[in-house]
Amino acid sequence: MTVRVHVFPKATVLDPQGQAVRNALVSQGHTAIAQVRQGKVFDLQMEGVTDAEAARAEAETVARDVLANPVIESYRVEVLG
Repeated sequence: MTVRVHVFPKATVLDPQGQAVRNALVSQGHTAIAQVRQGKVFDLQMEGVTDAEAARAEAETVARDVLANPVIESYRVEVLG
């Protein structure tokens, strides 16, 4: 079973890397880009887990406890199958 975890800075937290990417894009003529938020993606390969809800629960625990800093980041878990 594969589960993907998306981790991004919370909307209330400044994202200097995202701002730098946005500035670079605008300087290259992509003026429609209003905001960029840079995050991380983790693909978790699970063995012996065949139930999607069990995989989601495990990934939620891992995301909350290890992959994301809950003070400044939010996360989303996606079960890929």
